[in-house]
Amino acid sequence: KSIRKMIKTLQFQIRELDLLIQEHIQADDDFQRKDRIIRSGSGVGPQTSAMLLSHLPELGHANRHQIAALVGLAPYDRQSGKLVRGAHIAGGRHEVRCLLYMAALTARRCNPTIRQFAQNLESKGKSFKVVITACMRKLLIILNAMIRDQQVWNDEKNLKNT
Repeated sequence: KSIRKMIKTLQFQIRELDLLIQEHIQADDDFQRKDRIIRSGSGVGPQTSAMLLSHLPELGHANRHQIAALVGLAPYDRQSGKLVRGAHIAGGRHEVRCLLYMAALTARRCNPTIRQFAQNLESKGKSFKVVITACMRKLLIILNAMIRDQQVWNDEKNLKNT
């Protein structure tokens, strides 16, 4: 009984925090505009948008290579002399990377652009981790370009670039 009461209390606090975050976003015109742009694509919801706005203020100001490196989604070659290993991602903002992982899972199911991109990689025999990491990077780069250009999600335009 006490555990159920604690769960109810925590759920209430989560709803209150979500409401405060949304009020903060709605109070600022710049945040409001960016939030509308970010949430225009399938697979990106209010929590993803709020997290990107708060943890990645460079969104829309950095180029695609810089934004991927900031989040830790840029592949780095691992080689030394004759030893050559595959490229791996490293560093960056862990919280944003975790958030993009969940967003990419959803977008892979719901978003035609990301779904087509993932299917292309899978047809080439890429592993799940490689595919989902590429989807995370693709989603981030598209969101960055959308904010830079002040454009809402456009499946037709994004499908041409996959």
